[in-house]
Amino acid sequence: MAETLQVEIVKAEALDAADTALWRAWSTSNPALRSPYFRWDYAEIASRVCPGAAVAVFRRGRETAGFFPHQRRGGSVQPLGAPMNDYHGVIAPIGEEIGLEDVARLLKARRLNVPGWIGAAQTGEARTTVQAALPEEGFDAWYAERRTTFGKFFKDKERARRSLEAELGPITVAHGLRDPALLDHLIDLKAAQYRRSGLHDIFACGWTRDLLHALMAEARPDFGASLATMHGGDKLTAIEFSLHAGRHYHFWFPAYEPSLARCSPGILLSMDTMRLAGAEGFRTFDFGFEGEHYKKYFVNQTQTVREAVVMRPGLGRVATDALVGALDRTGVRGEAIRASLRRRWATIEACEATPAGRLRGAAVAARSAAVKIAARRKAPARVAHA
Repeated sequence: MAETLQVEIVKAEALDAADTALWRAWSTSNPALRSPYFRWDYAEIASRVCPGAAVAVFRRGRETAGFFPHQRRGGSVQPLGAPMNDYHGVIAPIGEEIGLEDVARLLKARRLNVPGWIGAAQTGEARTTVQAALPEEGFDAWYAERRTTFGKFFKDKERARRSLEAELGPITVAHGLRDPALLDHLIDLKAAQYRRSGLHDIFACGWTRDLLHALMAEARPDFGASLATMHGGDKLTAIEFSLHAGRHYHFWFPAYEPSLARCSPGILLSMDTMRLAGAEGFRTFDFGFEGEHYKKYFVNQTQTVREAVVMRPGLGRVATDALVGALDRTGVRGEAIRASLRRRWATIEACEATPAGRLRGAAVAARSAAVKIAARRKAPARVAHA
């Protein structure tokens, strides 16, 4: 009979060499934990930057059974680095199952919010992330298969490349860049995009910007973060920040020049990054959650994760009731809206380390959602024609 699971909450720097050796071994040997987000390096660097950072060390008797890096916001718990990280779960050996509900119970979380949980869980709903897996022969073999399967799409991109070059001059692509000023430029582009879209600006709180800089600043032998860029002549047309470890490359924050959208510079940069990084031995290129139309032409494998909120029994929907209730009073109903607002609240709660910051974020989100819904109601109804 398995011994009762116990937990100790510590700072990352308190883990000894034996613990970090286990962490490294489990994250590289367990296929479910191959994402860079599960590496000790990610947790160690992020713990220096993220407010409320800690590590849950699970034990059965005297034996360490797993680790869960996380952050606290009052009584609520999120994975370490949320809302930035796309994957999270317990770092444990194959065969050890420490479920989401176990984690919430042992951490005594009022609420544990996870958008991309990998591992045992009964709560929440399944979501799909998508990856492009290169064969051992590399990028050229992958591209030949994709071009055969989706000929029109990739021929269009080849024409787009020629058009971009004809308009701006020779195309040059660089990857593995670690330029702080270039990263600040990308972050400013993303922040402006969030504000235009009415979304919460995840970089306004400060520590999220610091996290990307901290990850990029440390180039470790089997882990790192870097930028890739595409120029047409002297003009920067696309830029992307990615995280990578082992043979796994995770596309993270992309941006491109909107006036050149017809030439698909962002897609072209992803293709060229795969070609260059593939030549260095990377074989899995992770595009994160499915959804954007272009991804289906790239990806050839999927991974199932769970999006869930585990509440302490009896608390109900305390966290989101204030936000959802603001819209309920306008007469808005529907689970789709509630789900959207729960996600928005999760982002606000993770970003904002103070109650005042969370309150301001919730008020802005409620106003933004109400304005969008009011505009939708005023829009003229479409007339169906027989």
